[in-house]
Amino acid sequence: MVNPNQPRDVPQILLSVLFLSLMIVACLWIVRPFILGFAWAGTVVIVTWPVLIRLQRLLFGRRALAVLVMTLLLFLLFIIPIALLVNSMVDSGVPLIRSLSSGEMTLPDLNWLNSIPMVGERLYTGWHNLLDMGGTAIMAKIRPYIGTTTTWFVGQAAHIGRFMMHCALMLLFSALLYWQGEKVARGIRHFATRLAARRGDAAVVLAAQAIRAVALGVVVTALVQAVLGGVGLAISGVPYATILTVVMLFSCLIQLGPLPVLVPSIIWLYWSGDTTWGTVLLVISCVVGTIDNVLRPILIRMGADLPMILILSGVIGGLVAFGMIGLFIGPVLLAVTWRLFDAWVKEVPPPQDTVDEVADEVTPPESSSC
Repeated sequence: MVNPNQPRDVPQILLSVLFLSLMIVACLWIVRPFILGFAWAGTVVIVTWPVLIRLQRLLFGRRALAVLVMTLLLFLLFIIPIALLVNSMVDSGVPLIRSLSSGEMTLPDLNWLNSIPMVGERLYTGWHNLLDMGGTAIMAKIRPYIGTTTTWFVGQAAHIGRFMMHCALMLLFSALLYWQGEKVARGIRHFATRLAARRGDAAVVLAAQAIRAVALGVVVTALVQAVLGGVGLAISGVPYATILTVVMLFSCLIQLGPLPVLVPSIIWLYWSGDTTWGTVLLVISCVVGTIDNVLRPILIRMGADLPMILILSGVIGGLVAFGMIGLFIGPVLLAVTWRLFDAWVKEVPPPQDTVDEVADEVTPPESSSC
């Protein structure tokens, strides 16, 4: 039994804390390449866990079959579209890079300017006058900046490769979490209870609700809008529909909506003379641009109500901090932190006497009746 009057061994406590800190930092350094992939997988598993349970019931209670089906679904939803996107970017970018590097790129003729009513011929004539006065000199001045921009885009290939690696890790960790989900959840809740008793367990539940709210209310809504908008671009004959769909997905994730991509596409179709498909894309854009007003509230109610500024900050900050994977990780981290902070603030209400005193000070005195 420890004697309470015995003085504490301060050096021993400091060295123990230092040793534990070094061990934690070393472990985090070792698993650092897998942290983002595991966090992404955890988010996906938390959101899709009810789907796994339903599949397991349909597949005669076989967890292995349900895990296999869910892994294949994740593969179809993430890996294949990303691979198609990278392939489309390479096919579209190689001719551009070749023309830039060889110096064969010249300013365009812009014949479509003639189709603009009222001012089209004047714009076309003015553009060609500019070319005749020194189009080659203008291109010579612009080409170094274009080359620098092209070099930067080529350098982003490493980020695409890193994102593909995180996708593969997400797929692997998702399969493992699907297989042992109950044990992992039980271990996390035991750890949280060990840290903060019942508050820790309640914090885990709140965190899960915040993750579901972000994934359902933001990511799923953005995916639905991007897919529907991409289908509209494809059937309307708009070029580079795959790349525009990805840009539309990013635009929906940062809460700008799909219209910054769809509206220029509609204008391009009308200018090119394809008014029929331009009208079709206009109708599709009206549906896609307003569907989030119905879909997002329904999905968010399944998780937790979160401020929109929080989601916007998480998307932009996550993109800057972690790259493309930050679009999913950033809002989840901020949402979890917000939910825990909000629950901690509301746990102990202010004293009722103080509230009454403040109310008496704020409420103006009633005027006497004449």
